[in-house]
Formats: sequence, structure tokens, C-alpha cells
Amino acid sequence: MRNGQVRCGHCQTAFDGVEQLVALAPRAEADDDIGAHDEVVLGPPTEALLPPSFTVATPAATMLADGAVEGRVEGTVDDTSAGTVEGTVEGTSAGTSATDAGVPTPQIAPVAAAEPAAQRPQGRRRLAPMAYAVAVPLLILLLFGQAAFHFRDAIAVRWPALSPFLERMCAELGCTVGAPREISELTILSSDLRADPAHQGLLILTATLRNRGSLPLAYPYLELTLTDAQDQVVVRRALAPGEYAGGTADLAKGIPAHGEVAIKLFIDASATAQAGYRLYLFYG
Repeated sequence: MRNGQVRCGHCQTAFDGVEQLVALAPRAEADDDIGAHDEVVLGPPTEALLPPSFTVATPAATMLADGAVEGRVEGTVDDTSAGTVEGTVEGTSAGTSATDAGVPTPQIAPVAAAEPAAQRPQGRRRLAPMAYAVAVPLLILLLFGQAAFHFRDAIAVRWPALSPFLERMCAELGCTVGAPREISELTILSSDLRADPAHQGLLILTATLRNRGSLPLAYPYLELTLTDAQDQVVVRRALAPGEYAGGTADLAKGIPAHGEVAIKLFIDASATAQAGYRLYLFYG
């Protein structure tokens, strides 16, 4: 396997073992060979001894022709008195299976086919579009219903023809339809609070409210606060529209667009001592 190259186990010197072969025992001479060979040549040659645990391996041989052979030769030499060589040869050819050569064939576990993804039943597939077809209109109607409930007053003013529908809706929901409520469109143009000279302890409140919007607006509440000299609250009172609006005012229709409301109230303040006041508008 190494072309006769061996190494001495004592001095580790490499040399050609083939040239150093010697005969240890003579062999029987044939009649026609007597005297033809020297005694040194006769007899079986010894096997070259390799160092202990010396491993020889050759790379796998590969042939690209038909019936190619691939193999590997490995051998080890044990340091025994007999100098025996033990080795194994593994190889396969195109016409010989690994099982015939005595080598167990690796078993490859079969790969299970991927199960198909779960599919929706045909009935569910048909029901999904139907459910969307029913749910979407219902959601749109619900949205319009919420908008109608929240903006019912403005809708009734802008589209009076829808007032009967809104009134029926409020009859079921317990609400009312009236003028819109936009406190930001209302302002107090002027106000005054003074004592009535003809009646002791009686105060006269005058004020003018203005609707700056383009739609009629509901009458707001008035909050009157009386304060002392340190601007601390002495008394506070909320006045409903029916308490300050005149008898001719139509509370259901509200304050007309760009309209004004004049207020004049008599307030009994005989039990309090006040030095100032504050007037505030709000919706209840």
C-alpha cells in the first residue's frame, strides 16, 4: 500500500522494505530447479512489519465510467509477535448493493406528506357573504339612527318634513324635539343689576341675549351669582327660560336666528348683602 516504504519501530528510520526481504525457512526444491536458485532466494518471504498502531488509509477511488466503483481501504497493524495485518475493505459497485456486500443499508424514514390546510366548509363559505350583506346595511342604519338621535333638533329645523319621524322616535326613546342647542352662538350683549328705589331689598336685573347663529336656538338657562365686596359668592341661582322670558316668547321655537331677547327680572335679595354679580348662560 505504501510501495514498500516502512519505518523502523526502534529508530524511526524509513526504508524500502521490499529490498530488505529475507527468507526464514527453505522450501522444497523442484527437480528442474535444483541448483538454479540460491538458497537466499528460496523459501517464503516474510511480511514487512509496520510500527505499532500504524494506520494506512487510501482515499476512495472513483471511476466515472459505467459500473463505477467507490471504495475505501483502511488497515491497522497490531504489535504482535506474528506480525499479522488486520484490515477492512468497504466498497460498492453499480451492480452490487450494500446489502450484498455485508454492509447494513442506512434506512431513510419516509417523509410524511404535508396534510392539506383545513378548508372551510362550503356552507360556511356561502354564509360569509350573506352575513356581510345583512350586517353592513344594519350597521349603516344604526349609524344614521345615532346621528338622527344626536342631531335631531338641528335636523328638525333644517328639514321640517322629518319632524314627525323624529317625534315618533323620541316618543319611543323618551326624548324631545326642540330648537338646537349651540351655547357658543349665544352671547350677552348687555346686563345690569340695581336696587329698586321703590321697594327696599328688591333688585332689578336687565339683560339682552343675542343669537349670532343662522338657526333658531333653544333658550338657555341663566345663572345669576351675587357676590360680596371680596368677590366671594353670597348666593347663586339658576333661572329657567320660563322664568325670565316674556309671556309672548315661543320657547318651543327658540330664539330666532340673529334675534335678540330682552330680559327684565325682579329679584328679592332682602336677606342678603351683596356688592356685585355675575351672569352666565348654559344648557341644562
